[in-house]
Amino acid sequence: MTISSAVAAKPSGEHPMLAAIRELAPKVAPRSEEIETARRLPADLARELAQAGVFRMAVPEAYGGLELHPTLIVEAIESLSRADASAGWCAMIGSLTAICSAWLPEAEARLIYGDPEVITGGVAAPMGRAELVEGGYRVTGRWPWASGSQNCRWLAGGVVVMKDGRPRMLGENVPEVRVLFFPIEDVTLHDTWHAAGLCGTGSGDMEVKDVFVPAGRSLSFFTERPRLDRPLYGMPPFGMLALGIPSVALGIARRAIDELKALALQKKIMPAGRHLLATRPAVQEAVAEAEATLRAARAFLFETVNTMFEAASRREVSVHHRAELRLACTHTTRSAARAVDRMYEAAGGTAVYRASPLQRCLRDIHVATQHGMVAPPTLETIGGVLLGLDAHAVML
Repeated sequence: MTISSAVAAKPSGEHPMLAAIRELAPKVAPRSEEIETARRLPADLARELAQAGVFRMAVPEAYGGLELHPTLIVEAIESLSRADASAGWCAMIGSLTAICSAWLPEAEARLIYGDPEVITGGVAAPMGRAELVEGGYRVTGRWPWASGSQNCRWLAGGVVVMKDGRPRMLGENVPEVRVLFFPIEDVTLHDTWHAAGLCGTGSGDMEVKDVFVPAGRSLSFFTERPRLDRPLYGMPPFGMLALGIPSVALGIARRAIDELKALALQKKIMPAGRHLLATRPAVQEAVAEAEATLRAARAFLFETVNTMFEAASRREVSVHHRAELRLACTHTTRSAARAVDRMYEAAGGTAVYRASPLQRCLRDIHVATQHGMVAPPTLETIGGVLLGLDAHAVML
């Protein structure tokens, strides 16, 4: 496959995490059909990713994690997604869920993240209900899109806190929302993931029923500060969670460009069949435009992430910074989708067959664009902030 030789090269001076992923990628890419058919990431691949430290990228150094700069996290997820989008997506969910470790009490953070090969996941959307009881909460809820959950030791779910059967309010029309952690033994996984793309992510539903969760295994991104004063955790948590989606999208789009270029140097144009697809001006234009679109979006994303990290280092993150990070996430994801579309169209009828990696790139990228973190409505809130309006920016 074209991806193997492209990813296997190891530049000098490369970060050890990126080098580890370059070594893993040639093992992952040939298993794409297996991953897609299984509709989940195989346990042995998840274990290899864990052993390589992929799921420790955002865990604090104080707890034995890598605490990487966010641009390195983006590059790692991008490289893995280039080999297989579903593997990259599962790595993204597991690695970025781990930012929760910086918000949890130290004892609970060490309990959950103390094992260097632990994988966590979950869904932050408050689709569960947590009744306040002595010492913690009794939780019931069901969450869709629990990606990679089959390989997780712990899962987190967003909840609305209840007291005496009613939402506990923090202000007018503002219910208390928290994220709670459950051991996998307390969770029922439902095999509901029959999707158009990202088929191998195992993003089915997770459910808990009347489960007790100690108070220490909960956190709030809205009302609490991280317990560790480090630049990575000064980044807006929702911005960090959103950052994973363009990371996957960049990898998918790079794979699509790679595949079209390889095809164009092999496929002959009909009806005479004397000239390669690469000689067609429309294909040349499509490759050039896709390359420029992708690299420009990637540069914007990296510039914005670096600016945000510098602001976090100075403890000066503003709502404008948060809006720009989310803008870069949405723009990059949708730009990557445009690049994939161009490559799919340029390939012609060859791309519609399951044997073509381009059809999978198309399906995968257009599932990624449907995620609420990068959906078009995000631009409305972002635009309001950029215009200086009193925008409802709590989720940025």
